[in-house]
Amino acid sequence: MTDVRLEPLAAQHVACVEALLEDPEILRFTRVPEPVPPGFAEEWIRRYESTRRDGTRDAYAAFDPSGAFVGLGFAPHIDREASEVELGYVVAPAARGRGVATEILRRLTRWAFDEAGALRIVLHIDVENPASERVAEHCGYVREGVMRSAHVKQGQRADVGLWSRLRSDPEPPG
Repeated sequence: MTDVRLEPLAAQHVACVEALLEDPEILRFTRVPEPVPPGFAEEWIRRYESTRRDGTRDAYAAFDPSGAFVGLGFAPHIDREASEVELGYVVAPAARGRGVATEILRRLTRWAFDEAGALRIVLHIDVENPASERVAEHCGYVREGVMRSAHVKQGQRADVGLWSRLRSDPEPPG
């Protein structure tokens, strides 16, 4: 297991986020607009800081033991009344293949259950992103089905897998 430290996403992470937004794979599988508008990273971080305060969204920067930035973890939607949280994760290109995404999602999952009060957590994963699907499986998420033509980006529609994990689900091995 890769050791990852999460800290609340804040202004000091702008350069890290800007570097991520240069990666075509991250742009391909996320909701980030293309081309990335000027100042997007700063505004995005400001929105997460604001919604962290009202409890409707949250985001974290991830670092390895050496202090190197390795990715981001998100809760783009927190519904406290329904006790449901949507999570997401992205990994910096240099950190891929080392279990970073799995560790980010494990930590976010614990946070969602223990601190955000989730009874149900959902992931929306592009069906053309098998690496992310493997991460979900490793973290005990179950694929509920495919939402056809659910994501629109640059005029193109994509199918998205709906994955979930319940507080009552058994802990995955490892």
